[in-house]
Amino acid sequence: MYRREIVHSDLQGNNGTMRGDASKLREFCEQLANKHRLDQIVFLCIGTDRSTGDALGPLVGSALAEKGCPHVVGTLESPCDSNNLTLRLQNVPADKVLIAIDACLGHPLNVGQYLIAEGSIQPAESVGTELPAVGDYSIAAIVNENGVKPYWTLQTTSLYSVMRMAREIVESITSAFHKDGCNPKS
Repeated sequence: MYRREIVHSDLQGNNGTMRGDASKLREFCEQLANKHRLDQIVFLCIGTDRSTGDALGPLVGSALAEKGCPHVVGTLESPCDSNNLTLRLQNVPADKVLIAIDACLGHPLNVGQYLIAEGSIQPAESVGTELPAVGDYSIAAIVNENGVKPYWTLQTTSLYSVMRMAREIVESITSAFHKDGCNPKS
């Protein structure tokens, strides 16, 4: 669970992070597809199937794997979470481009938007766990608002909203990489 949200009135954050809706997410994925072949990419889908708000990553990972994306780490069957992230990263070849996908908490007005960056994210920051920053690129879905009890917030996050955002991420990726073998229609 990624927490840090860059809150600006413009789209571009100080650290190269953009905040936007599904159309900005699609543009970002199309840019990635123009720079990298699908077989060069590992999708690192961070989260757990034991928390509604934090299930976004495994939902995305399972759907990407079902649609033919060849290198996916983190699915509903085999989540990549705070307990095994470091170990799972050791199995990612150094020559691969890593796209980290995670849920995050943010400003109430930004719930339902995405933080998109050429650069890493800091998983589990909102719950106070120290994990390594990950990703050459990152997509963080703002699934709920920041609060004083992030675990409770994650547990009470709308499953419908999480699934909608996961679907938007999967559709953006598979549409952008359909020429490389991802099947956006399956």
